[in-house]
Amino acid sequence: MLPAEPMNLASADGPGGSPDERDWVAVFRGSCGVCRDYGLVLEALVLPYAIVEQPGGCELRTPASQWSRVEQELRRYAAERLERRAPAPRDAPRGGAGAGAIGYGLVLLGVAYCAGIRLFGIDWLAAGAVDAGAGARGEWWRALTALTLHLDPAHLFGNLLFGIAAGVLCSRRFGAGVAWLSILAMGAIGNILEMLIAPVAYRAVGASTAVFAALGLLAGVAWRQRMSMRERWLNRTLPLFAGVSLLALLGAGNAHVDVLGHVLGFSSGLCLGWIYARSGMPQNCGTRLQIAAGSFALALIAVAWTFAVRSAAA
Repeated sequence: MLPAEPMNLASADGPGGSPDERDWVAVFRGSCGVCRDYGLVLEALVLPYAIVEQPGGCELRTPASQWSRVEQELRRYAAERLERRAPAPRDAPRGGAGAGAIGYGLVLLGVAYCAGIRLFGIDWLAAGAVDAGAGARGEWWRALTALTLHLDPAHLFGNLLFGIAAGVLCSRRFGAGVAWLSILAMGAIGNILEMLIAPVAYRAVGASTAVFAALGLLAGVAWRQRMSMRERWLNRTLPLFAGVSLLALLGAGNAHVDVLGHVLGFSSGLCLGWIYARSGMPQNCGTRLQIAAGSFALALIAVAWTFAVRSAAA
């Protein structure tokens, strides 16, 4: 770490008296690491400097004509490094995460059971999958029902595992009801967009679009909160880079992976997370709102499947 201020900045009146304009004088004597850090500062400011190794350390030199400005810039830089940064905003973890995770698991398992036994004598995958065909674009319920369907046990287990993890994190941030309604809504928006822009023959199922919407939600909130802090640009955008990295790591794969859905779900969640952070949503979610939001999320799924079953049976 750099020192609080460059206390051992050398005097312009180096050995031998006041230098003329052609001389280079020492502006700092100390460790070579600190000299290199100071050198980067001067380089960014387009100020000339040289680092000279000496026994026990290094010496940072600059032309005598630039000494005053260089000394001023280094002191300012050292003072900024010492300045305390405001800590990132933290909200107290909210309860209900376990109940929300159980509800998520029961919905996925319940739909998987109904699809497995072909309840009501219909093909649940055909009735509820994302379908980009022209005839299916008016069937809005597919955007919701597809989030509850899976192709096989491995697909189901993976989305249960990652979905519960992401859902618990969101629930602790926003409360279970608001979190799961937000995840469901952003996952559905991702599916709607997918139906509009994907090729006509495109079909997809799985909760992964909603899982990545949850990841985007968390990244969006953290990104917006950091943007209001006095940080370097890289530090302020770190949550975004982290979210995109996880999307690239977990959301890509073979030809059977719904990459488009993952990207659209993540993007939708990212936008909503940004909005939540700006509006102060984590602080404004009471118990009644949580219950109402969670109930509404379950009602949306029930209504969507009611339309899907009626349409398939017609």
